[in-house]
Amino acid sequence: MTSVSLSRPPVAEDGAPPRRRLTPQRVVLHVFLIAVAVGWLFPVLWAVLTSLRSYDYTATHGYVSFGGWTIDNYVTAWQTAEFGKHFLNSVYITVPAVLLTLFLASCVAFVIARFSWKLNVVLLGLFTAANLLPQQALLIPLFRLFTEVPLPAFMSDSELLYDSYWGLILINVAFQCGFCVFVLSNYMKALPRDLYEAAMVDGASIWRQYWQVTMPLCRPALAALATLEVTWIYNEFFWATVLMRTGDKFPVTSSLNNLRGEFFTDNNLVSAGSVLVAIPTLVIFFLLQRHFVRGLTLGASKG
Repeated sequence: MTSVSLSRPPVAEDGAPPRRRLTPQRVVLHVFLIAVAVGWLFPVLWAVLTSLRSYDYTATHGYVSFGGWTIDNYVTAWQTAEFGKHFLNSVYITVPAVLLTLFLASCVAFVIARFSWKLNVVLLGLFTAANLLPQQALLIPLFRLFTEVPLPAFMSDSELLYDSYWGLILINVAFQCGFCVFVLSNYMKALPRDLYEAAMVDGASIWRQYWQVTMPLCRPALAALATLEVTWIYNEFFWATVLMRTGDKFPVTSSLNNLRGEFFTDNNLVSAGSVLVAIPTLVIFFLLQRHFVRGLTLGASKG
């Protein structure tokens, strides 16, 4: 009979586990990862560095120089682009769009994961199809739709979907629902079926199974998706520029166009504005980082 050794792995004298042997493959891997990290962070660090320098200094000495430090670019960018007002516009668009996206996607994902219907794959493919098409290909038909479909008076001060907050909310929901349905349906399929059987024995309706059983267990996945959706919808630039006419309604990303001059562009000023626009997404990511990582790992494997 073969004996199995249950001895512990070797431990260093100070109690720490031994370091892995440094091989040429690991050296190449670390060099590659460092190079990718530097290449990924370089544009961000360069934008921050540029935003802290005056335009007159960089115009004289070039951008590959050090000096001319100032924070006036941030003050000028905030006042010129009216970021205070446009940040509120982004909130009016992002918060309802994220909540509506997660609610609708969770409803569809619950149906796909809870019921074994023959059309589940077709339904999932229908909702993910929007992510396979480039948004520019739908520009003309959507523009005609938005300029012809009227809105109820209680929804907006605009008569049409065009140039209204609801227009941007609905189009973001339409394009983001597919990805959320895909993630949530896979997450819900990993939940134990015994929970639903116990709920049915207790007389719980389908709605109670969705709202009181499934949704509380999907909080990590919902937090991870909320982090991604806030970042994507908040940073959306294309549709806001195309489907908005009134400058006062622009979200903060589109208001960066106000920093461009007619004959030349102050890159230092634009960099400062870009840094200001990026701060809210960084704050949200760091606040929800723990939930974001947990939501991406839970349900990734079946035991």
